[in-house]
Amino acid sequence: MTTNNPPTHFENFQSGVWRQQYQYQSFSPQRVNRLWCWEDPRINTLLEQATRALGELNAFSLIVPDVDLFIEMHIAKEANQSSRIEGTQTAMDEAVMREELIAPEKRDDWREVRNYVDAINMAIAELQTLPLSNRLLRETHAVLMRGVRGEHKMPGEFRSSQNWIGGSGLKDAAFVPPHPSEVPDLMGDLEKFWHNEMIEVPDLIRIAISHYQFETIHPFCDGNGRIGRLLITLYLVSKGLLHKPALYLSDFFERNRASYYDALMAVRTSGNLNHWVRFFLSGVAETARNGRDTFQKVLALRTESEARMHELGRRGKKGLELLRLLYSRPVVTVSDVGEALKMSAPTANALVSEFQRFGLLKEQTGYARNRVFAFEAYLKLFLI
Repeated sequence: MTTNNPPTHFENFQSGVWRQQYQYQSFSPQRVNRLWCWEDPRINTLLEQATRALGELNAFSLIVPDVDLFIEMHIAKEANQSSRIEGTQTAMDEAVMREELIAPEKRDDWREVRNYVDAINMAIAELQTLPLSNRLLRETHAVLMRGVRGEHKMPGEFRSSQNWIGGSGLKDAAFVPPHPSEVPDLMGDLEKFWHNEMIEVPDLIRIAISHYQFETIHPFCDGNGRIGRLLITLYLVSKGLLHKPALYLSDFFERNRASYYDALMAVRTSGNLNHWVRFFLSGVAETARNGRDTFQKVLALRTESEARMHELGRRGKKGLELLRLLYSRPVVTVSDVGEALKMSAPTANALVSEFQRFGLLKEQTGYARNRVFAFEAYLKLFLI
């Protein structure tokens, strides 16, 4: 690919062709590793707004002390929202609990959410030494599918059978992705697009196109939505637009689910790439601003909470340790506190009682034994 190739205009984009298979038609998308341009001025404005908001979010992730504690909550929220789009019913407070605190009938959904947390953490760690690649996506998919529904659907491998979106089967599907024989070549083209330095395409435009292309290829038997949404964050981190994985679009896609699916389908059916890119950039800008605001509120709550620790006297140091624990695990039991802070059960119980008095912890069960406590003011910041 060289810069001498004529650019593809969004307005003239031919998204692909339908190919007749046995008793059904599958969609074969155009390759995307090419130079792109557009005439819609709204895209320029949205690109500027999204880039500015992303920069502000990134700045907060660099200046907030112990930011990785709060990033864990962003990851838990993303895992919960992304899994919710796929039908799981785990609540945000449940997503940060230990498995034994989850009702048995909810544990399957809980494991799917926790697998997604593990998959994100693994992928982000791998980016420290490896470039974004199909290999990384396959490894991430293997973690996502571990021991849950879909574990027998080729975890960690691109599909070798035909899948579909919507409907009960291929004959009444809302959309049929490309034939499995096309998947390796299409995904190879997509990977080249991520790293092609011979074309001048802004990163946010590149990942908008990439997300559309990934969801259209639907390269895995299961888990495509979650991996496709995670791809956005992995790309932004790999390109240095984010130093920490602090931006996730699943909440925006969940709140605008019909518009999200309609925008993707509009590209496939009529080549309307303009509409999809505008929708995507709007999502980045809104989500980045929300993330920035959450960081500001976390800092304010942290300052207020830490100021109360002076009231504990000699136990103030242990109080600060408990606060640090609650930033990454905002739902705990007294035994959790005792184990993490290396305290006896009576001492841990007394400290938890002080946190209740401060209004920092609230008991959730109403039981006299096996009580569960939540840092509700903190949890609520991630539910907005």
